Amino acid sequence: MQIHAGMDQRMPLAQVGAYARRVEAIGFDGLNVPDAVHDGLLTATIALRETTRLQVATSVLVAFPRSPMNVAHAAWDLQAFSGGRFELGLGTQVRGNIVGRYSTPWEPPVPRMREYVHALRSIWNCWQEGGPLDFRGSSYRFTKMQPFFNPGPIEHPEIPILLGAVGPKMTRLVGEVADGMMSHPTNSAPRYLREVAIPEIEAGADAAGRERTRATLMAAGFVATGATVEQVARERESIRELLGFLYSTPAYWRSLELYGWGDIGRELHQLTRESRWADMAGRVHDEMLDTLVPQAPYDEIDSVLHRWYHGITDRITFPVPDDPDDDDRAAAVLARLHADQSA
Repeated sequence: MQIHAGMDQRMPLAQVGAYARRVEAIGFDGLNVPDAVHDGLLTATIALRETTRLQVATSVLVAFPRSPMNVAHAAWDLQAFSGGRFELGLGTQVRGNIVGRYSTPWEPPVPRMREYVHALRSIWNCWQEGGPLDFRGSSYRFTKMQPFFNPGPIEHPEIPILLGAVGPKMTRLVGEVADGMMSHPTNSAPRYLREVAIPEIEAGADAAGRERTRATLMAAGFVATGATVEQVARERESIRELLGFLYSTPAYWRSLELYGWGDIGRELHQLTRESRWADMAGRVHDEMLDTLVPQAPYDEIDSVLHRWYHGITDRITFPVPDDPDDDDRAAAVLARLHADQSA
């Protein structure tokens, strides 16, 4: 099983290198870097520079404010620079942020993302194989690539493109055009992945005539763990607060609807309108946490994760310890998960 770490979106860039080295030393296979407070491509550059074997993925890069040409150049450079260790995770963001925060016109996101992925691959193919660049779509048109601006072929030209997806159309698009999907923490429970996400990915693959196994799935959910039962309990309560905030957003209600908890999402949404932020965590009841969040101390959590995700996906995320003194315990968990996959 491949295990990826995440990182705090507010981590100062000066600390990213040391953090990436620590993640690699613990034994993680990959590091997902955010694109929020700091630029995701810049963060990925630092993480790749400071490591030797770690896969580094943007999780997820906000695509539409950036031209596919700009992203193509950055991804090409990162792939060449790292010897093939870069993965490009892309996301759409919501309309309010695209228009209000990025000053970018809004278009239907699924057709636009489809073109975005095809445009990237057309540009990369031009650089790797030669020949003219000729991509013509409704949102993007690339027809000019002078030799002066062409970086030329690289050793590892197959750059994985992963999509962050929640809605049914975007999830089907993963199967249609992408190399993988990064699930959202609110929609990462096994039942949701098995009954909702995977069938939609397979439907997209079938519609495009692709092999169903072309697109991998990374279960990027919350995990409550720690050295002691007390630490696990504290993590559980922190996740309760996070889920209270996240499930106030209607876009993330698919898991709630699946489990018959749709009313809780609507209650949380109303609490945000009333600015009753302190009341939100209390709406996330214990059954929700037990159902949506794997939880156990370090000496047991690998068995829980294996039980939850075995046969569904072979890529998951796992939290980096808050206390570096627990790094050896986390490393032992990762070693057992890797052993389970190879057994």
